Amino acid sequence: MENEKGKLLPFYLVVDASWSMQGVKMATANRIMPRVQQAVADAPILSDKVRFAVIDFADDAKVVLQLCDVLEVGTKLPNLSPRGGTSFAAAFRLLRTQIATDVKQLKADGYAVHRPAVFFISDGEPTDQESQWRSAFAELTEYDKGTLTGFSMYPNVVPFGVDDANPGTLKELIHPTTGNKPMRMFLHVDGDPGAAIASMAEVLISSVLASGESMALGDSGIILPPDEDLPPGLASYTADDDFV
Repeated sequence: MENEKGKLLPFYLVVDASWSMQGVKMATANRIMPRVQQAVADAPILSDKVRFAVIDFADDAKVVLQLCDVLEVGTKLPNLSPRGGTSFAAAFRLLRTQIATDVKQLKADGYAVHRPAVFFISDGEPTDQESQWRSAFAELTEYDKGTLTGFSMYPNVVPFGVDDANPGTLKELIHPTTGNKPMRMFLHVDGDPGAAIASMAEVLISSVLASGESMALGDSGIILPPDEDLPPGLASYTADDDFV
């Protein structure tokens, strides 16, 4: 049966909520979704093309905004508070479960679903063992089309690093790294971390706008801003860049 409701692109904002994010970094992170909501309100065609969810993570991970149309009446945007450590594994495991649930529901509701986009913001190193977060990330992103094994709904992952985030670690989270639309990571390279998070919000909004407009023209997939359009204090890197 032909889908009658069109195609949607789900965006998942995943925010580090460990104690190191307290203060201006958390306050700035809490202003991201109101800015996204305003951007969608200013370009109402986007509400028919994109959906948003927010997950925060510390020692555990929580869905603090279920996937939704942010312009829907009654939508309450989350207010994040710092707690605990920095478990990347918890974030990746919850993402896998939540994406599977959300995509299944959207399809049941009559939508076609573009591959989800994950914007992953962290200011430090994971506190779980490397083998744990690597295994959880593989379960989230690996899929073999030949054998149909793995997670077929794997997302595009765009890491954002601020303050003490390790570029070498975050680089491992870029996905995919090859193909027609390889992803990139964005790093805070100048200025204070709060300003960097605000700039990262601009990258997210730019991507939402460009991707939604592209979908309206019949194209597909997430579009990231080119380097020349990045806000001051940010730089982007590919999986081929080296860090020591």
